[in-house]
Amino acid sequence: MGVSEKSVFLRDGVTYKTIRDNAFFSWSYFFMNILATVIASYGLLANSPAVVIGAMIIAMLLEPIIGMGLALADNDHDLFRTGVSTLIKGVIGIVVTAFIIGLIHRNVFLTNEIIVRTAPNIFDLMIGLAGGAAAAYATISPRLNTGIVGVAISTALVPPLASGSILLSRGEITLAMGAFLLVFTNMVAIQFAASVILWLNKIHKTSKMELFELKKFIRRNIITICVLILLGLILSANLQKAVKSELFEESTKSTLDKEISFLSGSYLIDTSFEKRSNITIVRAVIGGLIPPSAEQVGIIEDSLPAPPDGNRIELRIRFVQMDTINRNGLVYADTNFTIPKTLN
Repeated sequence: MGVSEKSVFLRDGVTYKTIRDNAFFSWSYFFMNILATVIASYGLLANSPAVVIGAMIIAMLLEPIIGMGLALADNDHDLFRTGVSTLIKGVIGIVVTAFIIGLIHRNVFLTNEIIVRTAPNIFDLMIGLAGGAAAAYATISPRLNTGIVGVAISTALVPPLASGSILLSRGEITLAMGAFLLVFTNMVAIQFAASVILWLNKIHKTSKMELFELKKFIRRNIITICVLILLGLILSANLQKAVKSELFEESTKSTLDKEISFLSGSYLIDTSFEKRSNITIVRAVIGGLIPPSAEQVGIIEDSLPAPPDGNRIELRIRFVQMDTINRNGLVYADTNFTIPKTLN
């Protein structure tokens, strides 16, 4: 089968029609996304990755995005508007549902499954591009239709949407915006990658002037390309910021462990960090027999590395009295850290 014959088959056959039909709104599409949101929201609140993955599989947001990709490849303005409308209706249903669930369960702590979706970086953009390409290729390749399940998991849209909505219900605006940025990144990346794959497979109005067709394709996708470049810059900065923050925290923990070990009988139990407008608070929990003095805390604080964002650093130590006890009572009773002795 030649290229032109293949193009006609794809344009007039079942595959082309299926992509178009799936871009249209239906109540089954709407309710499946609502059910996916319920599953995803409770999976997020329960901190259960397995449940969240289940929600990814049954969600249907991928279909109108692939339809938008086809619209740009085929220069079909009506189909593009239809895909956008269908996508917006699905997103609204998801956001409202997750927001209500968040309000109902306001007393449930924010879990790691929610928090990890609030800091997108350049890796998420790459995943979205690869996932969109895989989704488009699986859609037009009958032998690869089963791969769409894996694509649905890799290009998850409902969980970060649900995360952002739950965070909004708690008043966590900054974290919610991070989750919504992840959703927007995935949507743009999937749409562009799908458009490229569909165009390369000749699912567009054919012309003998391939170079001219390429220029038209780039022109139709110029807004998407610009948005991708902007997202790439933002997400690369996010990644760089995250790496610097991680290195700072690891260096701080290492320094604390070393400095506290010089305090006779004391050791580091736990460390946490809190960032405020102009200060980074380092909270250290240490165990021992005698708490450190304010002067010692100041010396340790001065030895800590500077935060990468230029904030002032403040060390706060919580001291936990540590005693060793056996059936006869205290084993170490000498609070001056001389030779330990057993009490009778």
